[in-house]
Amino acid sequence: MTYLFGDELRDEIEARLRGFPRAELQQGELKRAAVVITVIPHGPQAGFLLTRRAPRMNAHAGQWALPGGRLDKGEDAAEAALRELREEIALDIAPAQVLGMLDDYPTRSGYLITPVVVWAADTSAMTPNPGEVASIHPFALDELTRADSPLFLEIPESERPVIRLLIGESHVHAPTAAVLYQFGEVGLRGRETRVAELEQPVWAWR
Repeated sequence: MTYLFGDELRDEIEARLRGFPRAELQQGELKRAAVVITVIPHGPQAGFLLTRRAPRMNAHAGQWALPGGRLDKGEDAAEAALRELREEIALDIAPAQVLGMLDDYPTRSGYLITPVVVWAADTSAMTPNPGEVASIHPFALDELTRADSPLFLEIPESERPVIRLLIGESHVHAPTAAVLYQFGEVGLRGRETRVAELEQPVWAWR
């Protein structure tokens, strides 16, 4: 399915997210973090952004990622998401452009991630912060509703399936894959789909 960028799509996504009973998890020992799914123009279609992490990052250098990071003291998830967009890719989005949030996702590396969905009609000022982001990559939203994706893999280390989401000629794993898969299910297809049971590959457990 092709998703055209415009008010109709924005209203549909926002209505689905606002009506979704998202799962808010207790923090426990996990560190709070937010990631951002940024809906952008992609030609006449709508798209979203992925980044490649800078090669000198301490954790998961060079990997596909959504913009995001830890919550600062006193921040909520939406505030952290918008700050991270500014810091990582120089995209300044007003709070009114936040469309909603998805389920909290606990990671094997000790974070509790809240995914925040935002609408970005103007990306002309966007540029990567070289200390955090090697490159920025837009993809069409229909990559999230492909018939051949996602794949669910078995590993001996866990009874939970590892999700692999195919995007373009590449692929991503959880937590990024879990977050994007849920956005495709909830925000684009209107399905109440949970992802907490989806596993990360073993190399992401640290």
